[in-house]
Amino acid sequence: MTDLPVLYSFRRCPYAMRARMALVASGAEVILREVQLKDKPPELLAASPKATVPVLVLPDGDVIEESLAVMQWALERHDPLGWLAQGTLDSDWIRECDGDFKHWLDHYKYAERYPERTAEAYRKCAEGFIQKLEDRLCVAAWLGGEAASAVDVALFPFIRQFAGVDASWWQRSPYPHLQMWLKSWLNSTLFSIIMVKYSRWESGQAGVRFPPASSHRVTA
Repeated sequence: MTDLPVLYSFRRCPYAMRARMALVASGAEVILREVQLKDKPPELLAASPKATVPVLVLPDGDVIEESLAVMQWALERHDPLGWLAQGTLDSDWIRECDGDFKHWLDHYKYAERYPERTAEAYRKCAEGFIQKLEDRLCVAAWLGGEAASAVDVALFPFIRQFAGVDASWWQRSPYPHLQMWLKSWLNSTLFSIIMVKYSRWESGQAGVRFPPASSHRVTA
């Protein structure tokens, strides 16, 4: 298995989730090393001193240490679902998601760390972006148009995180098109594949082949 790229990942990290989704969709195989972010293995720190996930170490030793770069690498190799054709990763949607929206999402999710405002106030700030997505999905099934794109994939894990902070509020919220969009991803075969639980990787272990052979050729 040493001829395969090695992916350092953390199951619930939205950045790692978007990377795993692109890897699975592309048909790429990697050796998955599931890590704990509170106790990072020295191999991860050696490969990428910034020590965040995902980190993809290629067989030639090159390191890809940004989630969007991992997505680009995978989809440029093979893009059977046409995600790059529908929407480039150089997108204002992604920049806003990873910038202002992520800032307010973190404050909303961890409001006890930011007592300057209430969780509801932080949520209201995040809703500016949520409303933009709702407005877009009112006129198109996907952010890129009539088919899912790399942009949809890149945003999905963060919208999932936002919705999960207060699930009962989310179900009552005035964003029916975004709720439907999110539900379609949550119910997809692709999502079920990337969210399989793996044991924590320890130094000296080989890691696991990802995705499992039975999950190739997913349609979404």
